[in-house]
Formats: sequence, C-alpha cells, structure tokens
Amino acid sequence: MSNGVRAVGVDFGTTNSAIAIVDGEGEPRLASFRASEGAALAETFRSILFFEAIEETGGTEEPLAVGNDAIRRYLAAGGNGRLIQSLKSFLADRTFESTEIMGETYTLGDLIAPILTALRDAAIVQFGALPPRVVVGRPVNFASSVTADENLARSRLDVAIRRAGWEDVVFEYEPVAAAYDYALRIDREEVVLIGDFGGGTSDFSLIRLTPARADARPQYEILGNDGVAIAGDAFDGRIMRHVVAPALGRGSRYRSPYGTILPAPTWPYTRLERWHYLSILKAPATMAKLEELQHQSLSPEQIAAFIRVVDYDLGYYLFRSVERTKLALSDEESALFKFNDPPIAIGAVVSRTEFEAWIARYLAEIAACIDGLLARTAIARDRIDSVFVTGGSSFVPAVRRIFIERFGAERIRMGHEFTSVARGLAVRALHD
Repeated sequence: MSNGVRAVGVDFGTTNSAIAIVDGEGEPRLASFRASEGAALAETFRSILFFEAIEETGGTEEPLAVGNDAIRRYLAAGGNGRLIQSLKSFLADRTFESTEIMGETYTLGDLIAPILTALRDAAIVQFGALPPRVVVGRPVNFASSVTADENLARSRLDVAIRRAGWEDVVFEYEPVAAAYDYALRIDREEVVLIGDFGGGTSDFSLIRLTPARADARPQYEILGNDGVAIAGDAFDGRIMRHVVAPALGRGSRYRSPYGTILPAPTWPYTRLERWHYLSILKAPATMAKLEELQHQSLSPEQIAAFIRVVDYDLGYYLFRSVERTKLALSDEESALFKFNDPPIAIGAVVSRTEFEAWIARYLAEIAACIDGLLARTAIARDRIDSVFVTGGSSFVPAVRRIFIERFGAERIRMGHEFTSVARGLAVRALHD
C-alpha cells in the first residue's frame, strides 16, 4: 500500500473500467482486481452487475455482485439471476428512466454507482485515502441516437460519481486523457491524432502536445475533437447477426393464424446484436411473444434455442465466444466460432475478409469522422507527427488500416491499450 495519493482518475467504460492514481513518486499507478475468470490480477474492472436470485434461506450472501466478481457469480449461479451490462450506453438515452429487477425499481444512477464505488474502494485498499477531487473520462459524443441528450448523460454520470463518494468532479474527453498518457513517452512537441476505441464510442482528438515532465503538466492545444457512437460492441453485433442469429431463427419463416407463410420478425434479433439490450427480452410480455412465434414457426427448434438463450441469460457466454473470434481474427486470416450449450450447438469458420465486409459500413463512418476532423481543422495529413490509438478495437487490422492508409505505418503508436485513458486522467488530475 502506498500513502500520499495526490490525484485520481476514473475511466468508466462501456465494457471495462479502470482507476489510476498518482502518488508522491509522480507516476500513474493502476488499481488491480482479480480477473473475471481465474486467479490472475487485471488492471481493468468489468462494468457489469449481477443480481443473483437467492432464496430466503437466512444466508449472508448479497444478491448484488459487481465488476469482475459479477462474472464469477454469474458463472457459478448458472445464469440464475439477471446480468446488467453496458450501462454507459444508456447515459444519453432519454427513454431510459428506470428498470425493474426482481421486484425493485432501479434508476441508471442506482446501477452505475455500485461500479464506481467498487473502483473507489479497491483503490483505497491498495493506495490509501483518496482526495475528494476526481477527473473522470467522457466520450466526445455520448451517443448518436435522436433521443440522445448530452447534458443528461453528463448529469447522470456526475450524480453516480458523487454517490460513490467524490465531492469534486471534473470531466475530460477520453482521447485528451489518452494524450496525457502519450505525453509521458515523447521528448519533443508533436501534433498528435488520438484515436480512442471503446466499447460504445470511437473518439478522436487532434492535439499539439509537449512532453510531460515530473515538475509540470504537459502543455497541449486541442485543435479539434470528434467521435462516433461506433466501436467494439457494434463489431461484435455483426458477428452475432451473421453467425449466431441464423442458428437462432433469423431468416426463418412461420405460419400466421390465417395460414400465410411470413418471415420471422427481426426485432428480437436486433436486440440480440447489442448485449446490453438482450436482458430486455426477458420481460414476460416479450417471452410470451417468442413462445407464440415458436408454436407457429416452421423451424421451431431454432426459436426454442433463442428462447433458451434469453431465459437462461446466456448472453455473456455468447458474447465471450464472439469476442474470442474477433480477437483471433486480429492475428489470423480465419477463426472458428464455437458455442455449445446443449441442445444449442453453433459452429462456423469466419474469415477476416467476411468480418471486414460485415463491418464495412462502420469502418466507413469511422474513416469519414477522421477525414472530417482533418478537414474542419485544416490540418494536412503530412503535418501529423504521430497517431496514438488505444482501446480494444485498435487491434482490429481493418481499423489500423484506416490510419496506415492516411498516415503511414511508421507514425502509428500503441501502448497501454486498455488503461491509457485512466492513466492520463490521473496525470490530468495531478496538474489540474
């Protein structure tokens, strides 16, 4: 344990979160957590909750588990409960006011605050007392939906952070935070394009940046910011659509009460493509519609498999298989997707070419966002000294290719892909 914490930064992410501090030694340090599976330690914390259905037996176990422990409890319970994830994706959604979980009503703040509290508590145990001021990351654009409200998103996140115990909250753009981390490794002034790829958003900042020194904050000038609500979750969703959904009845047909043969409705499969919407399908009215569809379906076994995925909360297992396939495609030209939960058995070889075709529309939007940022700032590509990319989707070859085609491989920089934002936020807090 190290005392004398001078600054703290929190990266609350769609999929993973992290907390970093700067103490008397002057370097950012990350809190560590027991990994979701296995005994290893991780510097990231799953942004997830699990409400376990525990019978009233007089036991002392709490029904709510948070973060990496939520995954362990979920796996041990065999899905007997409700898994809540990707909460950050709802921050800007005016249509989301509250949800009912096991008979209790929860607001978005009720669900986010336990994750932030767990991050704070872990940091206190490992580093000692924290200052009342925290710098928290935020995307350039919280969301692109027509129902999105940027001010609402920021307000909701602010409330949750204060409920977790901080009194003074400062927000910083996540790509700017990543720039603070990058400034620790440069030795001259650079014009840097920062690309931060999270689970829900891809954010970009053009920054003129000076090196960080132990006795002073890095000097920077923000030349421009932009972002799109497209990132890792959207890429995962395309694998779900093209590999998983057909095995669960997408594209099948059913016989209506009037004898007409019709295509199966697509709305359940649209929900399937985004993990954080999957639990919504477990509502009684929705389950009744799916069961009616099964009775009318010409492929009832596929609809039965879909119902099983929803009823047994198998979304985590499915998306774990999706993530493994996506990661494998970063290194190999093809990968095997495999998911087994008898009687469900899905297996398919996915090529990198197929995957890139599936996400082509998203890649085009990301590329257009970068090009638009350069155009608005009137900065020529040859004036960019380096491109620092961070976040999980920065490993996707097609994403890296966007930058290589525009700036050349020699200008691409990587490092601390999952923690650079948290590290930079702590450095930002030190010099604020």
